Amino acid sequence: MHVLSSLAFFHSVMFQMNEPAMSSLRVCYLGKHRMLHCVLSVNQIVMLKPCFVPSVVNFNRLIHQFCTGLRVRVGHMLLLKMKGMGQWPNVVTYTSLIDGYCGIGVAGKVFDEMSEWGVKANSLTFSVLIGGVVCNKGSEFESSLLVEKMWEHMDEEDDVLVNHAAFTNLINSFCQAGLFKSVFDIAEKMPECKNINDGFAYAQMIDSLCRYGRHHGASRIVYMMTKRGCVPSSVSYNSIIHGLTKNGGYLRAYQLLEQAVEAGYTPSETTYKILIERLCLEEYDLVKAKKLLDIMLNKEGVDKARVYNCALSQIKTDVSTELLNTLVTMLETRCHPDVVTLNTVINGFCKMGKVDDGIKVLNDMVMKKFNFCTPDSVTFTTIISGLLSIGRTKEALDILFKLMPEKGFHPNVITYNVVLRGLFKLNLAREAMNVFKRMVDADCTTHAIIIGGLCECDRVDEAKVFWDDVVWPSKVHDSFVYSAMVKGLCCGGKFNEACDFAYELVDCGVRLNVVNYNILIEGACKLGLKKDAYQIVGEMRKNGLVPDAVTWRIIDKLHKKKVIRTVKSDYSDNHFQNTHPNAPLIVL
Repeated sequence: MHVLSSLAFFHSVMFQMNEPAMSSLRVCYLGKHRMLHCVLSVNQIVMLKPCFVPSVVNFNRLIHQFCTGLRVRVGHMLLLKMKGMGQWPNVVTYTSLIDGYCGIGVAGKVFDEMSEWGVKANSLTFSVLIGGVVCNKGSEFESSLLVEKMWEHMDEEDDVLVNHAAFTNLINSFCQAGLFKSVFDIAEKMPECKNINDGFAYAQMIDSLCRYGRHHGASRIVYMMTKRGCVPSSVSYNSIIHGLTKNGGYLRAYQLLEQAVEAGYTPSETTYKILIERLCLEEYDLVKAKKLLDIMLNKEGVDKARVYNCALSQIKTDVSTELLNTLVTMLETRCHPDVVTLNTVINGFCKMGKVDDGIKVLNDMVMKKFNFCTPDSVTFTTIISGLLSIGRTKEALDILFKLMPEKGFHPNVITYNVVLRGLFKLNLAREAMNVFKRMVDADCTTHAIIIGGLCECDRVDEAKVFWDDVVWPSKVHDSFVYSAMVKGLCCGGKFNEACDFAYELVDCGVRLNVVNYNILIEGACKLGLKKDAYQIVGEMRKNGLVPDAVTWRIIDKLHKKKVIRTVKSDYSDNHFQNTHPNAPLIVL
């Protein structure tokens, strides 16, 4: 909208003023936003002013936008118009056109025209030509000749920025075409020319290789750099280590990290977090994880509590000693744990079933033994969840209704949802409904938990009443609530009611999603109702939804069940087998 407003403003001003600067500013602004129809409109308005001749810079901007926007012919026509108005095209003009024509494989003709007009190509021009050759699967011999010419022009070029742009385009073109060997060949022969910074060249190779998922290849570039006395930047190390870790090469990432640390590198917090996660959860190498933790703790200006929190959250739930040892180490090094640290420790204990140890930490927090670090609602919610998971309902409810209010905390909807889910898992539907009555605000998750819990406790009729009396009038419901209701009815042997429920929602203007319909289809398939299943698929399509992979997988199971029943029937029918010995056993 801002760009369109600028264009409207430009329309009004152009016919009132003869100020060239206005045209330059507006063309630049529209060009940056890649709005080609607006750029073309600006060009037409400018042409209506015979006394005004756009500058070469503005012509170049317009031509570049048309070429990058796949409107090369318009850009070439603009070049002819430019010549007709007495403006002389330069190397930027022709390089932009060559870049555009590379996409359709006729850039060579423009390059010849460039020479005929006496415009000398620079290194960026040859880099663009190389990109066109490799992207159009041209000959390796042709590209190698162009590369040699590019190196020659780099040596002659005075502007280092032009050389950097040419090198960047070259490496990116090779990576885009999958010619990674060519990138490594260039790295082996560095420096090809003196007029390009080695550090920049290596960093660009690493960046392009990482962008195209070749993180192991990027680590090879690092090896070449260090062998020649160049030190990779922290950005390069982070890109490689982060990429290796995400793609399963966390051991190679750790090896590279150890080498980088000797050069003064420390990983970013994001890289550290993902690497320690892989080391703890997948490799389960606590020795390497502790070394990584020490590396981060030695980093200047780092929040040590956050570093410890990342490590604590990744420790496996069957090693309680590691949680305690890490917490003790924090205290011994005078790194005061914050509430996130202690909540992580409590959560770890609760997942291990050692809720009493978690309660001890909670009591210490209440008594302000951890440098006045007091519990928050997350702390209490975690303890309540842990108690309910081992069936200690009374203690959980005491914390909810007594301890939390005493400490000035009012349970929020998340805490209540945790309690409701835990009570329903223990088949305590009555207690769960009593807790619900004490809630001030309920959300869609609350309603989904209650409906799902009641149905799992064989109280489908109560779930229907709850929907009619509470959920529907409240207007607090979403696809998760619908799924809980439909699934409960299907599992409770009320498939027809589930279909009626879904169709009534649609009639009321509710838009169901694919998951809701998939539950219905699965219910039909379990009952062997093939016709009903396909009818529901038709309803999906009618309401603008497309069946997904899960939909067809469910229906495929229905056909497989039918095949199995057919096989059994054929084997049991001895008369059929005796009279038709060559007949197939399975008939679809």
